Amino acid sequence: MLGQRHTLRWVVLMLMLNLGGCASWFSDDSVDPAVHLVKVEVVRAKLLEQKFILHFRVDNPNDSELTVRGLEYRIHLADMLLAEGEHEHWFSVGPQHSAYFKVPIRTNLWPKVKDVVKMLKKSDQQIPYRLEGEMETGLFIAHYVHLKRNGVIIPADLIPEQHR
Repeated sequence: MLGQRHTLRWVVLMLMLNLGGCASWFSDDSVDPAVHLVKVEVVRAKLLEQKFILHFRVDNPNDSELTVRGLEYRIHLADMLLAEGEHEHWFSVGPQHSAYFKVPIRTNLWPKVKDVVKMLKKSDQQIPYRLEGEMETGLFIAHYVHLKRNGVIIPADLIPEQHR
């Protein structure tokens, strides 16, 4: 009986020591990647449907490869919601490198056309935008990187030269 109790204590002690080590398997000292909206490309702009391609850059500041699974996004132009959605596209970013990816979006700005025309009236005037969302990373266990970026768009930069 005494031998069984001693063995049981020994097993419990070993489990406790090993479980402490297991916790370090799941802790991650890595820094979240930075996500930047680099460019907004106008593909087609019709009355009831506008198509854009959002060009993003992901910067991986870590010493290990980063696996990106997808992106959930909301983009506001001034105070108006321009687009929201999800883009599931797996790719990898090397250690201490950057990678680019494109997200096609489709929207209907017709209900907000007055506000859009007002913003576009002065093509050299900056229009603030806000990008919010989450980027899902990780190969086996998902990690969510919260995004919140602000910037400006200059409408003249989106209009092809021949149409100005």
